[in-house]
Amino acid sequence: MSILVVGSVAFDTLETPSGRRERCLGGAATHFSLAASYFTDVRVIAVVGEDFTPELESVLTNRGIDTRGIEHVAGKSFFWEGSYLNSLNEATTLNTELNVFQSFTPKIPAEYQDSDYLFLANIDPVLQADVRGKMPKAKLVGGDTMNYWINDHAENLAKVLKGLDVLLINDGEAKLLAKDANLVNAAAKILDAGPKSLVVKHGEFGATAFFSDRSFAGITKKVFLPFRAPALPLSEVVDPTGAGDSFAGGFFGYIASQPEFTPEVFKKAMFYGGVMGSFAVERFGTERLAQLDPKEIGERFALFRELSHLD
Repeated sequence: MSILVVGSVAFDTLETPSGRRERCLGGAATHFSLAASYFTDVRVIAVVGEDFTPELESVLTNRGIDTRGIEHVAGKSFFWEGSYLNSLNEATTLNTELNVFQSFTPKIPAEYQDSDYLFLANIDPVLQADVRGKMPKAKLVGGDTMNYWINDHAENLAKVLKGLDVLLINDGEAKLLAKDANLVNAAAKILDAGPKSLVVKHGEFGATAFFSDRSFAGITKKVFLPFRAPALPLSEVVDPTGAGDSFAGGFFGYIASQPEFTPEVFKKAMFYGGVMGSFAVERFGTERLAQLDPKEIGERFALFRELSHLD
């Protein structure tokens, strides 16, 4: 099954306790695509400038990712600079330059119309809604957002939520979106707003899934208990920038690799999301995800499974 992801392909300058990297390849669609590519076929829609070279694009194409949806235009690519010197759990933004991303209007190639799965990465909800409306036959639609859109574009974001099968956000964003400091209550309010299921990421503490009676087609069970997947304790985190998007890529990629979408598949996908997020943080930018041996994924999945088994 193929996944279509719409989001940013960008450059990041990063400073962490492990060092500094200038203009490494980043962006939500980049991390998502690389993580998902180990499970299924991936197609990308994004915009880049003249500084995005064929060598950089090969980081994606070498993983078999279809980049025909990446639009090349005059100007510079989206750029973000951040520091994690104060805390690895939260970046301090030092500079943001939207550049060509400021006028980004996603264009869906004809070859992408038959995509089975759709992921709307963290972009303007107006653009998310536009793409969602043009992909009515997608079997499963996931989405992401952030504080800026929640605070300043709530009306447009509310329209996007109604079209999502799964919303993936972090715990702070969930509480902000629901205007409720209790995560369980916040999850209930978010599910009432539209998404059929919710995945709340807790960084180094794993992720929690919340379900509604609309989560799984054809399953009449009315109550699904929340499900918590662990995170792998790591001795060193080099760069946490792409962790959340890599989690989403592993999660959605695994779902797309399976013949049916069931509660069991959803829960296992949570583990694979954690696996891919744990790899992403071990190097700067895309360095680790671009060079993974698929055998490593299975080995790390076994570690995650061991973490969560009492017997």
